[in-house]
Amino acid sequence: MKKSIIFSIALSLGAFSCSDDFLTVTPETALSSATFFKTESDFIQAVNSAYVPLRTLHNINSHLLTEQHSDNARYVRNVLFGATENQSNLADFNVPTANGITTNGNVLTAYRQNYLMIARANQVLALIDAATIPDATKKNVKGQALFLRALGYLDLVRYFNKAPLQLTPVGNRSEAAAALGTADQLYAQIIKDATDAVGLLPAKSVQEAGRATSGAARALLANVYMIQKKWADAETQLRAIVSSGEYSLMPNYADAFSNSTSNKNTRESVFEVQFLEGSAGLNGNFLYSMLPFPIAANELVTITGTSNPQPLSGEGNNIPTPDLIEAYETGDKRKDATIGYITLGGALHANKTFPYIKKYARPHALHNNHGMNWPIYRYSEVLLFLAEALIEQNKLADATPFLNQVRTRAGLANTTATTQAALRDAVYQERRVELAFESKRLHDLVRTGRLETVIKAYGDRVKADKFRYYFPSEGFVPSDAFTNITPYYGLPAAEADLSPNF
Repeated sequence: MKKSIIFSIALSLGAFSCSDDFLTVTPETALSSATFFKTESDFIQAVNSAYVPLRTLHNINSHLLTEQHSDNARYVRNVLFGATENQSNLADFNVPTANGITTNGNVLTAYRQNYLMIARANQVLALIDAATIPDATKKNVKGQALFLRALGYLDLVRYFNKAPLQLTPVGNRSEAAAALGTADQLYAQIIKDATDAVGLLPAKSVQEAGRATSGAARALLANVYMIQKKWADAETQLRAIVSSGEYSLMPNYADAFSNSTSNKNTRESVFEVQFLEGSAGLNGNFLYSMLPFPIAANELVTITGTSNPQPLSGEGNNIPTPDLIEAYETGDKRKDATIGYITLGGALHANKTFPYIKKYARPHALHNNHGMNWPIYRYSEVLLFLAEALIEQNKLADATPFLNQVRTRAGLANTTATTQAALRDAVYQERRVELAFESKRLHDLVRTGRLETVIKAYGDRVKADKFRYYFPSEGFVPSDAFTNITPYYGLPAAEADLSPNF
């Protein structure tokens, strides 16, 4: 499969139409499912397009919804600019929600982009079995489409706990307004798709870099089993990844994350979203949404290294909280690799020095245009998932070596925890610092049942000392802050207007 996964056809494949009437003559010059899906190249291009929404989802969206909407990250209030409510509401846990519906724009983006990915995967899956293309390509393309559909539904069920279950191409608006699937129904479909993908996809060592692999499908499947507390099933999938010999930890934690033009899809990478620096429209700019504002050009260039730095104003987002910073043990090498500091001369705050997310700060050529990939699953998470699954089965001696592999790479001594409860807490701690700012924190708090307790205590700390949490003296903590601590978002209001099922 020679074509790059970052190639995107300029068509919305979910909108292609199909007809069962063989007497209907479709002009050969009209692009539709009747004329496009014929060759091996057509199907490769089609599955390429199903990857594309991942760039939107993880360029800005996911870390606002899962990291800033947790105790890991906050925003830097600029009272001259005013509040960016879609972002600050996430950090303050006061997202406007009524009757299970919200107007938050970031929630809407997550919903629509995941369904765009699902729609494109559905179009491939509807036609791939009948395609007259090489069997190896057919299996690979089908496996990728199944993986991406499963990944999209995993996002949706974790955000909303319910969503329309669409498994075939949608031809019109009435078909799009499907009934809401329950969490159990969505998870059952994700398990089916991911299981099928495991059997169809090749291993990482023989797959084109950046595409879904059997290991990535196993990681996704294990993730679902962890959510469902099916510990033995999760263990089976995770041990298969470990024993495959396809993955290992990078010796240096900072090297687990890509540079703008190099160090991508390493031995530690199980699956990551591909970005490409340059003018092709495949670049990212998520680093620029992870900075405190206002920042002058001469300050910004110390982080980005660009030839044309430009000042940025407004409200800074995804700023590491003091709570996260203090969670690192003394001597943990991950702390310096994850968090940097910068002093902003134009800040309206008494303390003008702010932390920022350093793990993605890689030099690149031009302002607001970089190519760092975004990690979805890393091998370190596989190890921590496996340790957790074993701990929950009370296989404590088996669990600790996997936990200690992660700690050893971080420069830390082996865990001193020995009881099931202590080891469980040790894994939670490692997940927080190892996977910080990788769109994991909210989901971890929800699946382990700790969201309300952790966020309520965190909210009390924010309200007690606003300056410590990046408010200027003129700023104020909203009166309704931390009044909407719920495990799931409301469904998007803009979609509710189009469906009778919300």
